[in-house]
Amino acid sequence: MKETLIKLLDVSGTGDLSIEMILIRLAAGAVIACFIYLSYWLSHTGGIYSKKFNISLAALTIMTTTVMIVIGNNLALSLGMVGALSIVRFRTAIKDSRDAVYIFWTIVAGICCGAGDYETAGLGSAVLFLLLLLLGRVKNDNRILLILRTSRTNEEPLEALIFQRFKRKAVMRVKNTTETSAEFIYELSKTALEKDKKNVLSITDAVYALGSIEYFNIVTQSDDVSG
Repeated sequence: MKETLIKLLDVSGTGDLSIEMILIRLAAGAVIACFIYLSYWLSHTGGIYSKKFNISLAALTIMTTTVMIVIGNNLALSLGMVGALSIVRFRTAIKDSRDAVYIFWTIVAGICCGAGDYETAGLGSAVLFLLLLLLGRVKNDNRILLILRTSRTNEEPLEALIFQRFKRKAVMRVKNTTETSAEFIYELSKTALEKDKKNVLSITDAVYALGSIEYFNIVTQSDDVSG
């Protein structure tokens, strides 16, 4: 029992690995990092793409591979690494939910390469590369905001008009009222607004036909954010 504990707590985690084997594992991690870099570049377009974040993903793959080479099968080193990482706070804002997928991809690929399981790292990365390449450019339908301000006398007629034109597809998000005015913000899909254009009278003309409209704005709300 004592010999087993001493063996587990032996800090020489990389003693069984030659320089050639370490370089091979790092090279495999570098190849996977290039695939991750290329995949992120192809699947992200516009202002949401961040070159710095993409470079960080590639670097994280190499870092994870290096950590796994150091840890190996050593229990003491693995517990020490967990303790060290537990005091680090990461506050990088995730602008796109897909970014979390890429972060996990880099970690998993680094673990596989560091452990010498090149087949799993290669096949898993290939499947993820194809999947994200096919589905990475899928975007949510842009939302349309109808922002308008009118007199209190038009409050009920305006709500009735919006419901008549869009039914339940227009969701009231904000309604602010004073003694003399009322301000509304409706949210609907771009598809619903496109279908409404088939009417003889546009939604803009229909709203202003009520009278006493201070302003009426149509705003496109996109999921893309500038980095």
